[in-house]
Amino acid sequence: MRLELGEIKITDLQFSNVSKIENGILYINEQEIRELVLQDEHIKDIKIEIAKPGESIRITPVKDVIEPRVKISNQGGIFPGVISKVDTVGEGRTHVLKGAAIVTCGRIVGFQEGIIDMTGPGADYTPFSKLNNLVLVIEPADGLNQYEYEAAARMAGLKVATHVGKLGQDVTPDELKIFETKPLFEQAQEFPHLPKVAYVYMLQTQGLLHDTYVYGVDAKKIVPTILYPTEIMDGAILSGNCVSACDKNTTYHHLNNPIITSLYDRHGKDINFMGVIITNENVYLADKERSSNWTAKLTKLLGVDGVIVSQEGFGNPDTDLIMNCKKIEAEGVKTVIVTDEYAGRDGASQSLADADKAADAVVTGGNANELIVLPPMEKTIGTLAFVDKIAGGFAGSLRPDGSIEAEIQVITGATNELGFNKLSTTSF
Repeated sequence: MRLELGEIKITDLQFSNVSKIENGILYINEQEIRELVLQDEHIKDIKIEIAKPGESIRITPVKDVIEPRVKISNQGGIFPGVISKVDTVGEGRTHVLKGAAIVTCGRIVGFQEGIIDMTGPGADYTPFSKLNNLVLVIEPADGLNQYEYEAAARMAGLKVATHVGKLGQDVTPDELKIFETKPLFEQAQEFPHLPKVAYVYMLQTQGLLHDTYVYGVDAKKIVPTILYPTEIMDGAILSGNCVSACDKNTTYHHLNNPIITSLYDRHGKDINFMGVIITNENVYLADKERSSNWTAKLTKLLGVDGVIVSQEGFGNPDTDLIMNCKKIEAEGVKTVIVTDEYAGRDGASQSLADADKAADAVVTGGNANELIVLPPMEKTIGTLAFVDKIAGGFAGSLRPDGSIEAEIQVITGATNELGFNKLSTTSF
């Protein structure tokens, strides 16, 4: 599959009477967005705000972040199986509004949404402080349960991202990036002298609002399978989860997975990037055994020499991570795992809930228990009512002056396990 990503650089975001992109500025008609979202009877009201880099703004509780995109050529449409039909994506051309994002905000669960600060020390921990964000604060209809609320908010974000993405349909991109992965036997023969490497992509699927969707299918219902990397870059995987903010993969993360882009950067130079194996993170032991068995089997089937395995979440999924690592290594395939740590505020506790000698090559996104003080902001988008309850917060986290003392766990993307952050850990 060959995918062309045409990046349209967005340098500013403003409300206007007409929605358009002009000279790098994204103009949005607020009423259009409002009418689009309120078509859903599950949504009672919506507040639409703009948050730009450097502004004294705090957004919370954040649910998802989505990059606006539009499919230009070839089959398929954006967000297949949810917004578009289930045609396979990953080929043709897609235009991307680079530098812009749709942020959904609301008390879906109340303890596992997060915080995005647009300035100050908290902004350094999240990539989303660098974007021009159109924020949707979604109020559910009366009597809506949290599962219906999450589904409504998820769909609202995807619909708005699709609507905004279409503004780039006829805009000439500032930069065109091309990615290609060939069918398996062709790919293996293209660089026969280079080590063959695959990526094992663990998806959060523990249920109870810990969900991820593949072509619209709840990933807890799948067995591990193989995807072209370009399918993921083209919207095949969407977030629906409410795990801790620091290491959840938002939809933006899936669209811009840095492990995939890094492997493409090295493809044909020092590795032969063969493709992606997606697998799930289960609750029951039998399901963990099944998925890890299949994952190891698929690495052997692909005939790869090494794999990178990335995790999502922590605690229970640590077992899935170690099972995958141990079984893949047992097949003679070298493994590197990517995770983060919950090692206590002093960093002295065991980092993962599970371990094995086979896991001897580890990349970490940092310690989520590290404490930080976030200074007060001039404006809050959403509400501060749940700051003390968000994972990483505690009674008294929200101080009288509006500052917040909490673990960096509260910051959306702070210790992301795809490496989409600035943190790591050094051993001495």
